Amino acid sequence: QVQLVESGGGAVQAGDSLRLDCAASGRTFGVSAMGWFRQAPGKEREFVATISWGGATTSYGDSVKGRFTISRDNAEKKVYLQMNNLALEDTAIYYCAATVGAPATIHPERYRYWGQGTQVTVSS
Repeated sequence: QVQLVESGGGAVQAGDSLRLDCAASGRTFGVSAMGWFRQAPGKEREFVATISWGGATTSYGDSVKGRFTISRDNAEKKVYLQMNNLALEDTAIYYCAATVGAPATIHPERYRYWGQGTQVTVSS
């Protein structure tokens, strides 16, 4: 089993920045692409960003392109989501997810492990 723990969420104002961290532990051998998803109240889960094992491939949801950056440190078993110029519509619970043996993907069904989520609240 792989455990994923997100941190770094909080309450900020529009235009601020936050960095979310995701720490992986357990049997991480085989973990490959990782991603971030989010879910706002009353809305479906939304793809945010994904990154391949080596970091060479990244992809972003249209609503966050140019504002969010995903990165990872395999030695530390961590993945990060740098969020700049936050907007009200970025308010959501953010989830870290990990695949096993899969390339970077926007499809949540390809992710085997999920964290518990961290709340991000953006106010005006």
